Amino acid sequence: YQSILGFPGRERFDLSSLRVAVTGAASVPVEMVRRMASELGFETIVTAYGLTEACGFVTICRPGDAPEVIATTSGRAFPGVEVRCVDAAGHPVPPGQPGEVLVRGYNLMKGYFNNPEATGEAIDAEGWLHTGDVGVLDEQGYLRITDRIKDMFITGGFNVYPAEIEQVILTYPGVAQAAVIGVPDERLGEVAMAFLLPAGGQRLDTDAFLAWCREHMANYKVPRRVRVLEAMPLNAAGKVTKDALRHLAS
Repeated sequence: YQSILGFPGRERFDLSSLRVAVTGAASVPVEMVRRMASELGFETIVTAYGLTEACGFVTICRPGDAPEVIATTSGRAFPGVEVRCVDAAGHPVPPGQPGEVLVRGYNLMKGYFNNPEATGEAIDAEGWLHTGDVGVLDEQGYLRITDRIKDMFITGGFNVYPAEIEQVILTYPGVAQAAVIGVPDERLGEVAMAFLLPAGGQRLDTDAFLAWCREHMANYKVPRRVRVLEAMPLNAAGKVTKDALRHLAS
């Protein structure tokens, strides 16, 4: 969607066939959702969350949800599907608190092919699939995916979730895509490093960007390093491969 919005001469093309858009797998800027409706003509825009082990779907936004809801949450559970967030001990956390996302319902896989041990690790005795994703449920049941457990890092004793930082960075003018990883730091253990992809025709001043970050996020979340890329490393599903970014940072 960012590529379509930034395409030179877009107004010369007929986009009237665009009706429904589904976003996900990455941080979604609120302004992009608004522009998808006003400039690209999408009548319906939803954000969804799912994974292969749950037949690809768990939650989805509802028609009429505000752009802020579409951009900042992955919607509510499908009918017949249960979602909860739990702490490290497996106890449900209160609304608004982060925890591992668990899923239960008719949509779950029977198991990993010829791998009962992996199946037993993923699905517990009560039938809950442990996704490995960190999320937050609000009072209305809307899910916000915070990050992958394995992507979280600790800065000076604070848990840092890269996706939260990425969501803020995407509001910085001229940034089309952002990815954040933790890199080693002698004093704090790990600190954030940001990788930026400029919007078409834009140039990014890294010093100005870091100064902006210090004004717009808590100190422990502020990236200490930044690198501007010509292209983000993506997998076949279009997700940023954080391992490739770690290799670039080393």
